[in-house]
Amino acid sequence: MFASDRELPVSGGAAKRAYVRQIFAAIAPTYDRLNRIMSLGLDLRWRRAALRRLGWERSSGGTFLDLCAGTLDFAAQLERRPGFRGRIIAADFAPAMLRAGRAKTRALCVTADALALPFPSGYFDGAMLGWGARNFADLDGGLAEAARVLAPGARLVVLDMATPAHQPLRGLYLLYFERVLPVMGRLISKHRSAYSWLPASTRAFPAPPELARRLEGAGFTAVTWSTFLGGATALHVATRGSA
Repeated sequence: MFASDRELPVSGGAAKRAYVRQIFAAIAPTYDRLNRIMSLGLDLRWRRAALRRLGWERSSGGTFLDLCAGTLDFAAQLERRPGFRGRIIAADFAPAMLRAGRAKTRALCVTADALALPFPSGYFDGAMLGWGARNFADLDGGLAEAARVLAPGARLVVLDMATPAHQPLRGLYLLYFERVLPVMGRLISKHRSAYSWLPASTRAFPAPPELARRLEGAGFTAVTWSTFLGGATALHVATRGSA
């Protein structure tokens, strides 16, 4: 589809939306397997860390959103938390991904675009967004929509890619991320460019301090962030401001 990785539609708009939907439909059958291999299983640990910051205990019987839910790992982990009695709605615009993870959880699955969620304002008591913000066709629009559907005082936790700042880890990470990972992804998923999308979209994605500023601009307060694996993944925690 594209002559080189540098031509992938990372800047946003309709081309990015169409491309992201197409690649996730194609890689859904191998998505979980590749996630576990590429992250050495650490993605599940990072999700657990994010859930510890979600603050779901304050509304243990409430309604929570798994946004860009993919194969439902976040929903499944929250559902298993001791004391959780609430309802989870998992939204993703790639129905093949939701189908691939459906056996993991009792969450209600909804096919929906993160830029135009079919939920009332202030509906959710918390939301999780795992490795999805980087794929928004409009980052600021997607963050604002997440804020819209959250009740005032509710938290959003965001996990996504980042790049280590310091050597030698930065160099080793970039070698793996931009050279080894795309080849591994092509071999397992059989998709020519899906795993070139990961480094390409990460290059275009805001660094953690800038993403924190964008969250504040979208209506969130008390935004904090931390990193894992020397800066390879970032966790942002944000509170929906007053309506």
